[in-house]
Amino acid sequence: MKINLLENLRVDDTYIEELAQKLKEAGHDFTYYKDRTTDPDELLARSQDADIVIIGNTPYPAEVIEQLDQTQLIDVAFTGVDHVDQEAAANKGIAICNASGYANQAVAELSLGLALSLFRQLPASNQDARKTTDFPGPIQGREISQAKVGIIGTGAIGLATAKLYHALGAELMGYNRSEKEEAKALGMRYASLEEVMAESDIISIHLPATPETEGLISKEMIGKMKKEATLINVARGPIVDSQALADALNEEAIAGAGIDVFDQEPPLNEDEPLLSAKNTILTPHIGYLTDEAMVLRANTAFENALAFAEGQPQNLIK
Repeated sequence: MKINLLENLRVDDTYIEELAQKLKEAGHDFTYYKDRTTDPDELLARSQDADIVIIGNTPYPAEVIEQLDQTQLIDVAFTGVDHVDQEAAANKGIAICNASGYANQAVAELSLGLALSLFRQLPASNQDARKTTDFPGPIQGREISQAKVGIIGTGAIGLATAKLYHALGAELMGYNRSEKEEAKALGMRYASLEEVMAESDIISIHLPATPETEGLISKEMIGKMKKEATLINVARGPIVDSQALADALNEEAIAGAGIDVFDQEPPLNEDEPLLSAKNTILTPHIGYLTDEAMVLRANTAFENALAFAEGQPQNLIK
């Protein structure tokens, strides 16, 4: 089979060649495009002779997919596949797979990092320490060991996050469609979304982007939060009503927020309400982006390609 990697996967080229060697040894042809492009014409040119195309989070639109006559698999080196036109792929009979799981630990650690930064006021303390003679004095913080942490979505990433908070001594609550025994073994108490929002000191969101989850953390739900509570979103932006969250922060109805995901991918528009929200730490969708996670996703993407080429597809999106 002809396998084309359409973009750099944020690992060394020598490592890509090492992974590609397994494909070549199995008799497959491999082509690697090192630069990233979002131009549909260029994406088509890179894709049209391939049986398998490997992409990261580059948008892969219908106008490209509809012109593919040879491609059998879109191998997405990413967890989410909402940047691929799935309807167009289905209409062409093209399968889609992903690299789900590669960033579980990375995203979990960012959730904890954002919460720690807010509880100990690290950004403000960093600025205060630089004021020399104008130093206003230290800021008194809070300990996660004394907090109740609500995990919204206890799938693989939510569970990895729960383990980190549990290690620090936090009390765990959870909201999910089904209760997970591994989570309950950590002492997690499952409850309704309303209860988790109302009782938690830290709320960490780990849900996929679906029609059911869009706007789930609404103005009403944010209104149930305690004044001293902090909201962390390292999942998907549209799950949270960002205007309602910004309003609650600016009115000091809640204590803080750590946000890694937005309604759009950065760069953000100037009218993004969270840009001017009080006591908010914003990161530009970096939850998945660690050295270790990039190696793991590259491995998974190449394993997916080889498995499909050998007639044993894995990690397919249903």
